[in-house]
Amino acid sequence: MIRIAQIGYGYWGPNLLRNFMSLGNAKVEILVDSQIERLNQAVGLFPSLKTSIIADDAFNNTDVDAVVIATPVFTHYELAKRALLAGKHVLLEKPMTATVDQAKELIDIALQKGKLLMVDHTFLYTGAVEKMKELKDQGALGELKYFDSTRINLGLIQQDVNVLWDLAPHDISVLDYLTNEQPVSVNATGVSHIHNGIENVAYLTVNYQNNFIAHFNCSWSSPVKIRMMLLGGSEKMVVFNDMEPTEKIKVYDTAHNVSTLEEKQKVMIDYRVGDVYVPKIELAEPLRKLALDFIHCIENNTEPRASAIGGLSTIRILEAAQQSIKQSGKEVKIEI
Repeated sequence: MIRIAQIGYGYWGPNLLRNFMSLGNAKVEILVDSQIERLNQAVGLFPSLKTSIIADDAFNNTDVDAVVIATPVFTHYELAKRALLAGKHVLLEKPMTATVDQAKELIDIALQKGKLLMVDHTFLYTGAVEKMKELKDQGALGELKYFDSTRINLGLIQQDVNVLWDLAPHDISVLDYLTNEQPVSVNATGVSHIHNGIENVAYLTVNYQNNFIAHFNCSWSSPVKIRMMLLGGSEKMVVFNDMEPTEKIKVYDTAHNVSTLEEKQKVMIDYRVGDVYVPKIELAEPLRKLALDFIHCIENNTEPRASAIGGLSTIRILEAAQQSIKQSGKEVKIEI
């Protein structure tokens, strides 16, 4: 039995608590939150749960094996560091940290302590992303050409991070999971309509050496909610529409071939439009699968799908994007 302390019971915390409490080989022993009302709500659902408003009660509890952190991003580094130094495994809410240097330091501490550090990139455990990964690994898509993400809605405006830091980590983590290539630079633009310097609409382009390109459209100010990813290959293209209740993935047998007529020095485009099919995907709750992966990796000393290295890759892109926004979209190199 893996015994867990959870810190944070705000927006995402109830989902984490519910899933870990449903596992047969794990149990949340103590819940920490600064608001008594939230703690009382949790105890109403799980009467055996111990509660505290002091984070040290989680770190100093010798019965606790792991700490799950679901708090604002500016607190992640300090809380995760204290948990790791106390000898606990750690699951961190996304985004992993506020800076690349913080993420690197946490990874180093986890390695020194021999503890698991994992990031809650829940989308990696969706049936749709698993199917996209399967198609890519099988070579069914051909050579990857582009990744396009739209994540917009009339959303909750954060007070500590901009819209890219809030919404883009989901799809950046998917991009990192699906590709084996390291990005070389980013261009990003954004604007704040809320007069606090925090961008509520932003656009991010991630550049690669091999002509693969990725683009992200994020907004808290859209009248419609769209959650869509496109993955284009030389043989097939995939559309993942997360707003669809059942047919979330569609695979298009569509592509174009380019040839050059030397005598006329013209480029000829041959378009191929084939069938569209909807593959069957698993509809199990992704967060439960992530929780199971966290516990499995602790018990077996293995690497999770949502690894800290993947979390670091996401922060590298976000940090570079922030620099680009402040320089009016100037290209910013990504340092590895």
